[in-house]
Amino acid sequence: MQKRSFDVGGVVVGGEKLVLIAGPCVVESEHVCMRTAEHLASVAEELKIPLIFKASYDKANRTSIRSFRGLGMSEGLRILRKVKEKFSLPILTDVHCVTQVDEASEVADVLQVPAFLCRQTDLLIKVGKSGRAVNIKKGQFMSPEDMLFAIEKVTSTGNHSVMVTERGTTFGYRDLVVDMRSLVIMRSFGYPVVFDATHSVQQPGASGGSSGGRREFVPYLARAAVAVGIDALFMEVHPSPDEALSDGPNMLPLHELKPLLESVLLIHDALRSYAGR
Repeated sequence: MQKRSFDVGGVVVGGEKLVLIAGPCVVESEHVCMRTAEHLASVAEELKIPLIFKASYDKANRTSIRSFRGLGMSEGLRILRKVKEKFSLPILTDVHCVTQVDEASEVADVLQVPAFLCRQTDLLIKVGKSGRAVNIKKGQFMSPEDMLFAIEKVTSTGNHSVMVTERGTTFGYRDLVVDMRSLVIMRSFGYPVVFDATHSVQQPGASGGSSGGRREFVPYLARAAVAVGIDALFMEVHPSPDEALSDGPNMLPLHELKPLLESVLLIHDALRSYAGR
């Protein structure tokens, strides 16, 4: 099947270039978002890698009621708009219910359906009707084959700017495992496939009311996924992950980003050269 490609704020998803989707887990402050976006924009320009900035204005699925969720929708979207305007970057953010879609779509270029909500029909239809590109994260409980039905819910609205993201499958209670076959299976649907290298090393609920993680495995999984063949690499990054207010244990420090990208781009270019023989 011919793979679709589409434009997201000047970034072509599903084209020849590997796209980077990156940013902090949540909008925890304007300073963190702006500092992270500035670093990402600089690295992306140097390495000639297309960039979509991501951050959530709300994390509605935190483990504990005491966990930090964000600064609120209005403030979160204000900061994301500032990132978009200052650095000329397309924006990806989560939506958790149909009532958030219209307001979020005024700022975001990509609306992301979180993994736990990837079967929610009304939400998938609503984001499809928004006219924005849609990223559906594969649920930790979902087979890759079943993601075709999630795609169809969005495309039933006439919106075919859809990508799907692998982020690991639940193994036992507190570990995720990545089955690289899912990247091949989901690519066969004809839509761009993304690999989330940081949530895939998450350990849900392992830190006593919040998620733990093994960020040291991020580079290995990222390189493996690029070698299999993906259209975009999704990574959450932070200036000081150990001080982050959400998902710190699985986020990558900013200073580790460039060498990792250099290695995955070598793999991506080698794969393209081999395929072109």
